[in-house]
Amino acid sequence: MNNNDILRSLRYTFDFDDQQMINIFSSGGLIVSRSQVIDWLKKEDDPFLQTLYDPQLAAFLNGFIVLKRGKKDGEVPIAEKKINNNVVFRKLKIALNYHDTDIIEVLSLVEFKISKHEISAFFRNPSQPQFRLCKDQILRNFLHGLKLKLKE
Repeated sequence: MNNNDILRSLRYTFDFDDQQMINIFSSGGLIVSRSQVIDWLKKEDDPFLQTLYDPQLAAFLNGFIVLKRGKKDGEVPIAEKKINNNVVFRKLKIALNYHDTDIIEVLSLVEFKISKHEISAFFRNPSQPQFRLCKDQILRNFLHGLKLKLKE
């Protein structure tokens, strides 16, 4: 999945309007314009689609955590320069205050079976032998299951 797909999915899952999106980016430490948000959310075949880069998505996810969990004392978290599916998944888990059982429940809504051990491997330190890369299929299914769960 690319960053634009992730942003688009989160916007429609949580029914964020343009101003809410701008506010979430701002909470994550990135000031954006309405036109930037609109260009990032365009469909893949739209010639005016602008690529959403890793630091921009990281800022949005940090702002999403602030929206869902509240602002921590101190400074705004610094957006990572490089992110992958594991980082995205971890930030979503934190924002939604999900545990392994919640993730299993969301994935079961799209008939995707996974164990607690497999899930915990996504959130381990990459230097640990049990670490596992989160593939697009897992993140895509999680986002789709989240949409189903929240639209029930």
